[in-house]
Amino acid sequence: MTTKEQVAAAKGPEITQSLLYLDGVSVSFDGFLALNNLSLDISAGEMRAIIGPNGAGKTTMMDVITGKTRPDSGVVLFDNGAVDLTSKDEAAIAQLGIGRKFQKPTVFEEHTVEDNILLALQGERAVRANLLWQPNGDVARIAKILNTIGLAGHSRRAAGLLSHGQKQWLEIGMLIAQDPKLLLVDEPVAGMSDAETMATAELLKEIAKDHTLIVVEHDMEFVRRLGVKVTVLHEGSVLAEGGIDEVSANERVVEVYLGR
Repeated sequence: MTTKEQVAAAKGPEITQSLLYLDGVSVSFDGFLALNNLSLDISAGEMRAIIGPNGAGKTTMMDVITGKTRPDSGVVLFDNGAVDLTSKDEAAIAQLGIGRKFQKPTVFEEHTVEDNILLALQGERAVRANLLWQPNGDVARIAKILNTIGLAGHSRRAAGLLSHGQKQWLEIGMLIAQDPKLLLVDEPVAGMSDAETMATAELLKEIAKDHTLIVVEHDMEFVRRLGVKVTVLHEGSVLAEGGIDEVSANERVVEVYLGR
């Protein structure tokens, strides 16, 4: 049965009221099973942490959600089951309101921090639109985003002069500017100092007040600071779910991940 047939059999929107719903998702690359019957359910307004050893399927999972990789089988639904993401390409999925932040920050280094946020703002950003831009609600929105990400004092600074952690925050701010329904964040504290890591945890908790987030991370202390439900992936499927203390005490999680 194809993905579309599976969705139809489940009567589409009636299958779930979750913002993101994956069921029976499998992906193989040259015989290697990257995702193996993966099921995941993310509610609107939730922040979920995803952990697991290298090769557990975390990146492939995000690739499937964002349309970079098509699953061999399974259902991937968005927005209360209204949209079959497997039928959309990457651009269409981004337009639906799914934003992704990769591990390495990507900002316009020659532009100011403020201009990076302006360039990311949702809406028409053609040359004509930029030439005709006038101060309006964008100014207040940019200021709010800069305050949220802790870069209000660096608004006129070139992005290339920011620290690694500040660039990570700026890219998160650029994603917020697009007002996504779902934000995927890949290892946001990799390479950060302890102080930046703590600040990033507080930043994500603040963003989670208005957005749904999936945070993939290896730093267990950082995950603990988030204080959210944790999903542990192993060999392409869910090994355990629950609070950080619950999954940390799981014997299989200790065996395949924490004990390494």
